[in-house]
Amino acid sequence: MKDVPIEIGSMLLTLVDPEPGHEVAYNRWYERDHFYAGCMVGPWLFSGGRFVATRALKSLRRSDGRGEVAKPIDAGSYVAIYWVHAGKDREHWEWAGDQVHWLYEKGRGFSERRHVHTVLFDYLTTAYRDADPVPIQLALDHGYAGVAMIATDRAAGVSEDDFSAWTETCDVLAGSAMANISTWRAQPRDEITANAPMDLGTGTGGPERTMQLAFLEGDVQSAWSDVSRYAEAIDASGLGRVCFVGPFHKTVVGTDKYADQLW
Repeated sequence: MKDVPIEIGSMLLTLVDPEPGHEVAYNRWYERDHFYAGCMVGPWLFSGGRFVATRALKSLRRSDGRGEVAKPIDAGSYVAIYWVHAGKDREHWEWAGDQVHWLYEKGRGFSERRHVHTVLFDYLTTAYRDADPVPIQLALDHGYAGVAMIATDRAAGVSEDDFSAWTETCDVLAGSAMANISTWRAQPRDEITANAPMDLGTGTGGPERTMQLAFLEGDVQSAWSDVSRYAEAIDASGLGRVCFVGPFHKTVVGTDKYADQLW
C-alpha cells in the first residue's frame, strides 16, 4: 500500500511438527529462544508471528493427494511466518544461514522436531476485503485470530499476474472472515537453504506454484467455510489446482495453549 513505506520483499514460512511428547518443550524453545535468536534479531527482518493447527483444524485441510506441502496431509502443527524488508533480503538470509549454524553449535537447537515445509518466498501482491484495510505489512502484528495457507499450481499458460488479478476481482472476500489474501512466489533452494542443519521438508514446487496466505478474523473454525469457498473457486476457475489448504490459530504468546491439542 502506498501509505506504508516499509515494503515486504520476502517471507520465511516454516511449518514444523514437534515429536509427540515434546510439544510443550518445543513451543517454549521456539517462542522463548529461536523466534528471537534465529530470526527477529537479524538485520531487516521486521515482523514475525506464530500460528498453530490443532487436531480439529487439521481435520479441515484439503489436498489434491500429492503431498506437495504437508505429507501426510495432517503433518505440520506450528507455522512461523516472517517478513523481510524489500531490497535487503539477501543480507538477512545470509545472516540467518550463519546464525542457525551458530545456534546449533552452541547447543541451542531442538532435535525433537521435524520440518514439514520450510520455504522462502518473494512477495507479489495482496487483495484486501475492506476499503481501508490493515496493510499486509502490519498483518503479523495486528492480532488476527488465525491464518490459512492456500497453495495452488497454476494451469499451463496462467501467469502469476493472471492469477493475482483474478484473486483481486473474485467475489469471495466481500463479507467474509478473510481480511486479505496475499500472494507469494517460492524461491528455489539455494546454497543457503540447502546448507541448513536439518531437512527442510517438502519442496518448493515448480514455477507454476503460488502460495497465498489469508488472515482470518473471528472464530477460525467458523472462518473455514470462507477459505474453503475460495479454494473451490480456484479449482472451478480453470486457473489452477489447489494442492493444499489449511487453517491455523494464532498462538497465545507466553502460554502453551493448544500444545495439548495437536494430535
